[in-house]
Amino acid sequence: MSKDKIQVGLLGFGVVGGGTVKLLRDNAEAIARKVGAPVEVKRVAVRDASKPRQVDLPTGMVTENPSDVIDDPEIDIVCELMGGVQPAYDYVHRAIVSGKNIVTANKEMMAKQGNALLREAEHRGLDFNFEGSVGGGIPIIQPLKQALAGNKFSEIMGIVNGTTNYILSKMTAEGADFGDVLAEAQAHGYAEADPTSDVGGFDAQYKTAILASIAFTSRIDLADIYVEGITNIAKRDIEVARELGYVIKIVGIGQDLNGELQVRVHPTLLPKAHPLASVNDVYNAVYVRGDAVGDVMFYGRGAGSGPTGSAVVGDIIEIARNIRAGGTGRMGCTCFDTKPARHISRLETKYYVRLVAHDRPKVLASLASILGDFDVSIESVVQHPLPNGDAEIVLITHKTIEANLRSAVDVFKRLDIVSAVQNSIRVAE
Repeated sequence: MSKDKIQVGLLGFGVVGGGTVKLLRDNAEAIARKVGAPVEVKRVAVRDASKPRQVDLPTGMVTENPSDVIDDPEIDIVCELMGGVQPAYDYVHRAIVSGKNIVTANKEMMAKQGNALLREAEHRGLDFNFEGSVGGGIPIIQPLKQALAGNKFSEIMGIVNGTTNYILSKMTAEGADFGDVLAEAQAHGYAEADPTSDVGGFDAQYKTAILASIAFTSRIDLADIYVEGITNIAKRDIEVARELGYVIKIVGIGQDLNGELQVRVHPTLLPKAHPLASVNDVYNAVYVRGDAVGDVMFYGRGAGSGPTGSAVVGDIIEIARNIRAGGTGRMGCTCFDTKPARHISRLETKYYVRLVAHDRPKVLASLASILGDFDVSIESVVQHPLPNGDAEIVLITHKTIEANLRSAVDVFKRLDIVSAVQNSIRVAE
């Protein structure tokens, strides 16, 4: 099927939209050679056409009516770059029904409604690509679906939110408090005015759901993903972790445990030798374990007009090639299964517990006895005397069941000898 030109329409023209158009323009000649035909942006739908843009568009290309993109018979590929679930979902669904191939970078829409959209596109023989929804410019979705498709994956683990990684990196490097670094991140534009989605772990939850669903070929319900943000990570936790040979990162983790899926997002103590421990600032990385390939890590910039625009344009090029070859719709939704979820209470891992207790005989023995009552054994203990007659006690446990650790910590909180349980954090091996 020979087309002399592939035409693209955009829904939304913010940071990623601007990066996408700029890349298509700057590399137009090379892209045309790779596709076998020019790839051009025909229409761009925005909420407010009078708003200044980082990339200039020709008069007549911009419209405030999404239907001018969705219903244009000459547009082959619709790129949804608006974000959020609504009205993005409705626009994308309409575009599919209108026979458009789809590219999106919308992680929330894909995590919540992606399965339905992918099925609809597959039913109509259309392509639906979403590389930009996870990891910015890092190629991870297509490698999982194609180059690594012969593997059975047991684990996927990633630093997939640049804002929280920037905050934790700065706290680690400078010994700064969470609130101060968050304010700095907002001033630099790395964090939103309302940072809840980032610091609360929800942005990472969406991305982890997408990755896990592809890696484990199963639908992932967001309600089954345990989420814990970084707001409780204190400067002291980072200091103690460093002393013990760890780095604190917030990671998204998915594991296939004999057919049960355990998917979670939370702060984790990573050994300094772990590949993800050295991923700092706004960079992202995804670490994958396959039965044939072994361990593989993908690393790069996790957001921004250039990196995410690169992913969007890569998706456009792939679809344009398929259109030229008459082969759209070859790869539909790969979530073939509905595997059961394993609750976080059944997680088996090591734990870090930091508490303040009276500095006197038998206190540590009492704490150890309580842990033993719940089948939790101690790997190491560090104790620091405090000026008021208390002591800071840091425990690292052997691998244990989360429900047991939580029960023991609940008992700690009720003891007269314990002034405060400051934090408990999971520890990776």
